[in-house]
Amino acid sequence: MSNHNQADKTPTPRYKPYKGAAGGWGALISVTQAWLTSDNALKNIRTMLKTNQNGGFDCPGCAWGDSPESGMVKFCENGAKAVNWEATKRRVDAAFFAKHSVTSLLEQSDYWLEYQGRLTEPMVYDATTDHYQPISWDNAFKLVGRHLTGLTTPDQAEFYTSGRASNEAAYLYQLFVRAYGTNNFPDCSNMCHEASGVALSQSVGVGKGTVTFDDFEHADAIFVWGQNPGTNHPRMLEPLREAVQRGAQVVCINPLKERGLERFQHPQHPIEMLTNGDRPTNTAYFRPGLGGDMAMMRGMAKFLLQWERDAQTSQAPAVFDHDFLNEHTGGVLDYLAAVDDTPWEQIVEQSGLPLAEIELAARMYLKAENVIMCWAMGITQHRHSVATIQEIANLMLLRGNIGRPGAGLCPVRGHSNVQGDRTMGINERPPAFLLDALEKRFQFKVPRSNGHNVVEAIHAMLDGRAKVFIGLGGNFAQATPDSPRTAEALRNCELTVQISTKLNRSHLMHGKDALILPCLGRTDIDLQAEGPQAVTVEDSFSMVHASNGQLQPLSREMRSEPAIIAGIAAATLGTHPVDWNWLIADYRRIRDLIADTLPGFKDFNLRLENPGGFYLGNSAAERRWNTASTRANFKANTLPMDLIHENVRATGQVPDLIMQSLRSHDQYNTTIYGLDDRYRGVRGQREVLFANEADIIRLGFQPGQKADLIAIWDDGRERRVNGFTLLAFDIPAGQAAAYYPEVNPLVPLESVGTGSHTPTSKFVAIRLERSAVSNRIV
Repeated sequence: MSNHNQADKTPTPRYKPYKGAAGGWGALISVTQAWLTSDNALKNIRTMLKTNQNGGFDCPGCAWGDSPESGMVKFCENGAKAVNWEATKRRVDAAFFAKHSVTSLLEQSDYWLEYQGRLTEPMVYDATTDHYQPISWDNAFKLVGRHLTGLTTPDQAEFYTSGRASNEAAYLYQLFVRAYGTNNFPDCSNMCHEASGVALSQSVGVGKGTVTFDDFEHADAIFVWGQNPGTNHPRMLEPLREAVQRGAQVVCINPLKERGLERFQHPQHPIEMLTNGDRPTNTAYFRPGLGGDMAMMRGMAKFLLQWERDAQTSQAPAVFDHDFLNEHTGGVLDYLAAVDDTPWEQIVEQSGLPLAEIELAARMYLKAENVIMCWAMGITQHRHSVATIQEIANLMLLRGNIGRPGAGLCPVRGHSNVQGDRTMGINERPPAFLLDALEKRFQFKVPRSNGHNVVEAIHAMLDGRAKVFIGLGGNFAQATPDSPRTAEALRNCELTVQISTKLNRSHLMHGKDALILPCLGRTDIDLQAEGPQAVTVEDSFSMVHASNGQLQPLSREMRSEPAIIAGIAAATLGTHPVDWNWLIADYRRIRDLIADTLPGFKDFNLRLENPGGFYLGNSAAERRWNTASTRANFKANTLPMDLIHENVRATGQVPDLIMQSLRSHDQYNTTIYGLDDRYRGVRGQREVLFANEADIIRLGFQPGQKADLIAIWDDGRERRVNGFTLLAFDIPAGQAAAYYPEVNPLVPLESVGTGSHTPTSKFVAIRLERSAVSNRIV
């Protein structure tokens, strides 16, 4: 069987709890399989050795920062999968689209679609044949320009951005769109870390983390909230286990027992591999209820306040950092009053933890001089996520744990440049300083009204208020909530444009006119008029570094993202406000514009010559607070009275389970590398529900049976996914977990975070029904 048909193989579904450590032999075997099935094995092994190296390319996977130490291997298992996934020799070309209609492609799985290979030439949808057909680049650009210039108002267009886009692409994109006349920038940050940006901007004046990679070596305690680095940021496991080895506390807070947060076998340590040894990655593991993290934090603060008062009474050393509080903060008294007013009963009930465990976590925080707190989407995808992240900041401010070595705030981003995109101006609610700088430099009137985020963009397309959708990377149809409504929204458009490396479901949820524009990936050599070009990215630690592709593109018809943006801009705006084609000839010209308009990028091109790039800086890390008060702000938020949404309560139904969506170990965001989830013991299947065995039996099922999952929400719509196998898993009672994007149809479009508009994918009320699909025990 050819590799083209490899994805057609249907493996036998199996489930057996995994006993091994994270990393180790399992990771090496998985990397080898990805390498061998890429159809480009020899070149890819050389390419992988250039990953995250000076003069090489930035890993297209996660946004975890690079160790400043040199080394031959600076990629993880999932990074290797991302490289092999992108650097395949398989092609999706005109012959492929002539063979497959859009209707037939809709029957295939997401895994099958992306497995077919790289998109190699621009395609346009032909409604009469239901096939995509070739189109020249010039005609594709003219089609986009004709639609955009024909709109009644620029606000009728939506310009989506994936976190994969480079700084150069993102900057050009926002410049073009603002010159066109709108701030409609729905982006992937709206669906993941938006709450982090909103919360931290209000609390400490900058919406980014305040730590660098080096800080992890000096931390006395590292708290990891709502994060699974073993799957999502595997390179983070090494600093965690090193922290444990040197005696620091590594405190993990996650409802699921994730293997990467338990122990890790380093694939680059020969003795450890030969002896099959491993090292722990935590010193304590707490398992709150879904949505209960803020209550746990409030309980920790309540203990700290109690101990501070005890210290004052006994004249013992203070618990709070009073010098820091007096010099740098505001609102502490209001916050402490809110802590006093929060009853212990509510804290214990909402957190799902016994009081003794909350006290233990508080003591671990108290005993550590320098503390880092990390978090990811287990924190950000709840209704009260902004308040929860501000509670993290409150805890850290009480003891001055921001702005000193070994201490600080660390939201760990997903996509490799999602933070850089926001720095470049991909923001539907742009700061005034950015708009002022653009207006001054380019001499055009910049739109000042807020644009649409992801959820608002979907509503606008559904309502007919938005008629054109352009997607710069990503898989919008699958990444977004309420999937059938998103598909309807895209199909309601006059034009959809997908700038992509591989085939995905968003290409099949098309508008009346539709384009697929094939772009280069990180691994591809980007050759422009002035020679090969580097692009830049920004990681979670605000390090900016260059990325140079290493492989010849599969087709001359593939273009870089900056070149595609420039082509669309020229077809729409001519040479206003810049000569787009002149900029594309040499990306240093784009970086000069970035340096002219964005803080922190002075001498951009010169600083890129430094191996490893340069640190962009962080005002809060320097204890400069860019808030209205010029101080770090305590936020006296109250705990939610009820974690269950009123639209769930209004149905009168009691949820069978509260479900969170998550990734398998064989995927990155919506990209499915395979059908296994090694660390959770799942093989050959994705439509599974992890649940407590007692809950499965309580609901009238047996482990291994299949059930339909139905979201509970009061709006008259049925949200259902069918035939999910129930797997007995070590998860707290009343909770469940399942893979996305398979369960995205269950997330109501209206269920969003307060202040962030982020879909609440980590807290979905569901009920179970017996499935019409065979109830075969696996």
